[in-house]
Amino acid sequence: MIAADSIEETYAQMREMLRGVVPEVELQYKAELVFEINRLKVERDALILGHNYMEPALYHTIPDFKGDSLMIARQASETDKSIIVFCGVRFMAETAKIINPTKTVLLPSEKAGCSLAESINGADVRALKERFPGVPVVAYVNTYADVKAEVDICCTSSNAAAVIESLGSDTVIFLPDEYLARNVARETGKHIIFPSLMKAADPAPDLDYQMIGWHGRCEVHEEFTVEDIQDVRQQYPDVVILAHPECSPEVVQASDFSGSTSAMTSYVEQTQAPRYLLLTECAMGDNISAANPGKEMLRLCSVRCPHMNRITLEDTLLSLQKTQYVIEVPEDIRVRAVRSVERMLAIG
Repeated sequence: MIAADSIEETYAQMREMLRGVVPEVELQYKAELVFEINRLKVERDALILGHNYMEPALYHTIPDFKGDSLMIARQASETDKSIIVFCGVRFMAETAKIINPTKTVLLPSEKAGCSLAESINGADVRALKERFPGVPVVAYVNTYADVKAEVDICCTSSNAAAVIESLGSDTVIFLPDEYLARNVARETGKHIIFPSLMKAADPAPDLDYQMIGWHGRCEVHEEFTVEDIQDVRQQYPDVVILAHPECSPEVVQASDFSGSTSAMTSYVEQTQAPRYLLLTECAMGDNISAANPGKEMLRLCSVRCPHMNRITLEDTLLSLQKTQYVIEVPEDIRVRAVRSVERMLAIG
């Protein structure tokens, strides 16, 4: 976060941090927005949270806290501010509201959705629970409130295996990301099935399985392929490739490291590889590059999340000025959803 007493000082700090990452003309224009947002959030008693996928001129300047879904969910649960502005997507803002029912939660863009969250709804979860009675249900935090209300516990990509193991169950339902489920199944040694691929209404009684998955995918991470990795390694044999666990198992296995966005950030900070490539939303590579000027990040990624990309400094300022867009979660859904979120936070 930038702390400055003038637009000129804001610009100077942004130029020092983002030179070479953000064009000069853009820095000059955005410094005015950053200064006004930081002034207004104090006036309005607001907390700004920023996900790792925010573009660099926003990510490095206005959030009070930033990180992956788990980190910022925890910060949202601990704030005493009356307004939370969530620079992320809708399911993240909903999670903040679930935890903070008395606070005003704002999402700068009304259309900042998520292809993965939209792949499943509460009715889908209820149908699975009827089909597999008594099996505990884990939902990736990248889901909407109606799904969180139907499950036993939430997880993030950083704690998914720990959450599953905490249940002490031979079988679990894991929703909705297909690739994350397959990667976690491999990590935990579980055989996974996907009921939607089965012709019969129920799996055969003698079928061996310990995880039940769903066919949701992130429209960003499903774009990466093993061929991409092979092409990069051919050009840069000494590159270290980091993949998000929402990538396919084949991509994860072909990479050098896989972890949450925060885990990838820590990996780059703590190792001394010649160069790095991140297989995730490409704004994050720019953010890490700005924070680690001595590390060489390959800028071969061209995959931006169209939903995260809707969150801009302009709309964040309007959100504070006009108190828009307010996130609401029906109380009957919230009281059920908060249990699954709090259980996730307790595991860490």
